[in-house]
Amino acid sequence: MSHPSTTPVKRRELFNSRNVFILAAIGSAVGLGNIWRFPYVAYTHGGGAFLIPYLIALLSAGIPLLFLDYALGHRYRSAPPLALRRVGRKWTEALGWWQVLVCFVIAVYYAAILAWASMYFIFSFTEAWGDDPAGFLMGEFLQVAETPHVGFDFVPQVAVPMLLVWVITLVVIGLGVKRGISRANVVMIPLLLVMFLILVVRAVTLPGAVDGLNAFFTPNWASLADPAVWAAAYGQIFFSLSVGFGIMITYSSYLRRRTNLTGSGLVVGFANSSFELLAGIGVFAVLGFMAMSSGSEINDVAAGGIGLAFIAFPSIVSSTSAGPLIGALFFASLVFAGFTSMISIVEVVTSAIQDKLGLSRVASTLVVGLPMAIASMLLLSTTTGLYFLDITDEFVNKFGILLGAFAMVVVIAWVLRKLPLLQRHLDRVSSVKFGKLWLALVGVVVPIVLGGVLVSEVIKHINNPYGGYPLGMLGVFGWGMAGSLIVGAILLALTPWRRSTKQVVDEDALDAKYEEIMQK
Repeated sequence: MSHPSTTPVKRRELFNSRNVFILAAIGSAVGLGNIWRFPYVAYTHGGGAFLIPYLIALLSAGIPLLFLDYALGHRYRSAPPLALRRVGRKWTEALGWWQVLVCFVIAVYYAAILAWASMYFIFSFTEAWGDDPAGFLMGEFLQVAETPHVGFDFVPQVAVPMLLVWVITLVVIGLGVKRGISRANVVMIPLLLVMFLILVVRAVTLPGAVDGLNAFFTPNWASLADPAVWAAAYGQIFFSLSVGFGIMITYSSYLRRRTNLTGSGLVVGFANSSFELLAGIGVFAVLGFMAMSSGSEINDVAAGGIGLAFIAFPSIVSSTSAGPLIGALFFASLVFAGFTSMISIVEVVTSAIQDKLGLSRVASTLVVGLPMAIASMLLLSTTTGLYFLDITDEFVNKFGILLGAFAMVVVIAWVLRKLPLLQRHLDRVSSVKFGKLWLALVGVVVPIVLGGVLVSEVIKHINNPYGGYPLGMLGVFGWGMAGSLIVGAILLALTPWRRSTKQVVDEDALDAKYEEIMQK
């Protein structure tokens, strides 16, 4: 049996309190996808009926997988690479680096969307997009190249706010868990909630709002027989809860030893879903007004993603006297929700490098942040940035997050058989004990669902090349990007740990030390 190093280790940072952790976890989960993805997914997959598979997905897979992340981070006190190395063997470290690289790629393009939202917050006061929001977005603002390719023609009005996004993010991360991440979330999450509540209240009072809400909530019960609807529900839960790609493992590693994990997880899970439902109400109330104003049907104005945020909402702003208020609240909400998620994504990479190399917080932030910021500026502040973002987001989400989560669950549950150990850990420190039910959900339901969604996505992307993009671009930034995550993870796992950081710890010795601490 190997023995842990006796080299002193700097004490791991902790959140100020459990409540601060909950705010930070909610901040990570509540992001751009809650506001611009969930309403459209729900509307196109059965309306009100979609809430049934959505709730089942939350309870049967989303929250159990959230608990798995909490148990790993809290028990093994580290970012994903070291946590997964400690729970298994040296080779399982690669699973953690896979999650870290997913966060690296997401942060690179997430900064661009934050930069756009920041500029549109300013634009909303002057309605800078004029009478043609779509033309303004693609032409004057982003200056999107006519054909998909890779180019380096920079767009200043995108590059400048993107640089500011990176500066703010890295300052928060560099300040640490207590002074940076905790304080940012304590300020931003309450403000986000207040702003979005004001937006929703104003939206539901607009003429035509009832028609939008009827379109959103009217159930199509026949859709429940469609497997694609259930796949969409589980996919939405996995994406929106920030599970399976290292964020919750990292955040839970900053909790005190005796913290109510399952109670915290239930609060985070239901708060995230409540915000998604609130977003659906606000968005479709506004779309109902837009449809009435233009004499169109809801089908004609309903949109998701970039089309909703940067084309549909500007159109609404221009068509009502309350437009500037609605626009300012909407884009400010995007900025706040985006920043709290961006901070959590970059923190995963920073924490992993800090574990591996034993660097200080500031040094780790710079080692991580500068390459990410440079890559972001080079690829996303150009006339071809939108193409890179669209392709990479699709493939990294589908074949980075989902496949990585599937691999982690299968390895922990069926190869290492560590779920009972993690279940005992959850039950020991938590008020709500799920026992063997959690074992069944994580060990059986989650792998089956994740595997099924993955197979359907692979078949879909093979039969219908995504977005009609050239196969070369899909091969490099789509399939190639997804494959490079795996290769990069293996290479990072093979690099040696810095001995002075006491990272290579025998699992039996670690468990013995843990038991000693918990008995005090």
